[in-house]
Amino acid sequence: MGGQFMIKISEEKWAKLPQIDDRLTEKYGPVGSPSRKEFQAKAEAWYYAELLRDERKRQKLTQQQLGERIGKKREYISSLEQGKTDMQLSTFMLIANALGLRFSLVVG
Repeated sequence: MGGQFMIKISEEKWAKLPQIDDRLTEKYGPVGSPSRKEFQAKAEAWYYAELLRDERKRQKLTQQQLGERIGKKREYISSLEQGKTDMQLSTFMLIANALGLRFSLVVG
């Protein structure tokens, strides 16, 4: 069987495992609190920067090449991708367009 095996966790043990929401509340405060909102904003910014970085790499573009496409320095692209700089919506759209990505806004 190729050395594969499965471990069955009892329902009781499973129920005692900490939930992600509990961990986030413990570390960043309850949903809706200023610290939780700040964490959520940073997490979303990181996620969108990851999407753009992955697409840049998929297209085999360097940070320098992408920067040249949008009129920014390589260091700026690096800073965005590392989450060291907040990305404004206008910058996100500029980079997305330079990568040939299209987005639509869904309201409601």
